[in-house]
Amino acid sequence: MALSTLRSTAALSGPGQGAVPFAHNAERELASLLDFYGVAWRYEPHTFVLATGADGCATLAFTPDFHLPEFDRYLEVTTLEQRLVTRKNRKVRLLREQVPGIDVQIVYRRDYLALLVKYGLALPEQLPVPRRRGASAGEQLGLLGAPVLSGRAVGRAGRPGSAA
Repeated sequence: MALSTLRSTAALSGPGQGAVPFAHNAERELASLLDFYGVAWRYEPHTFVLATGADGCATLAFTPDFHLPEFDRYLEVTTLEQRLVTRKNRKVRLLREQVPGIDVQIVYRRDYLALLVKYGLALPEQLPVPRRRGASAGEQLGLLGAPVLSGRAVGRAGRPGSAA
């Protein structure tokens, strides 16, 4: 099956580019962080058709939240419940199967919160404590070279191993 794109209409976004109708506040905050560091981005610029019906109409599609043209990387932000995360993981896996070499990363809730804490946009106690030692969302963030969090629990003081 050939992969097709439904749309590709978003203009380059970034500092001073006007209001973007973000679907979620997490996307707005990530865009602000990208703006602060001068990283050009596009918001939901492509919708990839992952499956079509017998009539040729799309039955499954995926629209990553951001495209970073300088890095040719797509980012999908997810801070939602597990069943929706599972659906997004499936769509990313299908996209990677259909477009080998595409760079698409999911920014999971724990990674998103860690970025907010790292850059002073949130308090450390907002970081979730993993349910089991070494628990992982299954994919490293590696967002623009940012360090990946280990599976260590983070206590209220925001230091690994501190008391909760």
